Amino acid sequence: MKKNQTLENAIAAIPSGAVVMVGGFGNPGTPFSLINELVRQGQTGLTIIKNDANEPGHGLSRLIENGQVRKLITTHIGLNKGVIELMNQGDLEVAFHPQGMLAEKIRTAGAGSFGFLTDIGIDSEITQPEDLLEWQGQTYKVEMALPAAYALIHAAQADWIGNLVYQGSAINFSPLMAMAANHVIVETPDLGAPGRFKPEHVHTPGAFVDSIVPLESLTSEYGVLEHHVRR
Repeated sequence: MKKNQTLENAIAAIPSGAVVMVGGFGNPGTPFSLINELVRQGQTGLTIIKNDANEPGHGLSRLIENGQVRKLITTHIGLNKGVIELMNQGDLEVAFHPQGMLAEKIRTAGAGSFGFLTDIGIDSEITQPEDLLEWQGQTYKVEMALPAAYALIHAAQADWIGNLVYQGSAINFSPLMAMAANHVIVETPDLGAPGRFKPEHVHTPGAFVDSIVPLESLTSEYGVLEHHVRR
């Protein structure tokens, strides 16, 4: 079954107030076209989960600057002075997690678990007393899983039924988010028929994907030369 959708219809499925994961590691893997359409449609009150906030005027930062994001769950925003100012002014709630911890919280949600135990950061400001648990003479921190209603993903290649292949550092968060979200929307500049990938080359199986938006080309936001869809 083909999962192709138009950009407009795919993003229209996201309501205001939704929790949305956004793939990417800096620019690589960031679904700029999906984000730009979300900016255009104007859903508000969003909680966004992403490794970073991109750079000012770019990607996720556009969504934040437009006042559509209520809360950002992330690892760092150091490359985005504007987002830092919004946080300091109290106009944007930001929750920080160490990068590996954020990845594991998302992975745990995708695995169907509620949380995990760790000793990382027990004696630091990232741990509150209510997070601690005593077990067989040891103290652990309870880290809750981090699911989402929606995930926006960029895939370097895909087939019509949703099997995905990522490129470079996009593989760091995108496969985890595709498993942890209830509804996964994917953009790709390279969409083809099923059977084009060897099973061992698929990073995200089609069972996790709900909608695929084919891109005619990649804009300069992606940091690469335009790449037209192979039909």
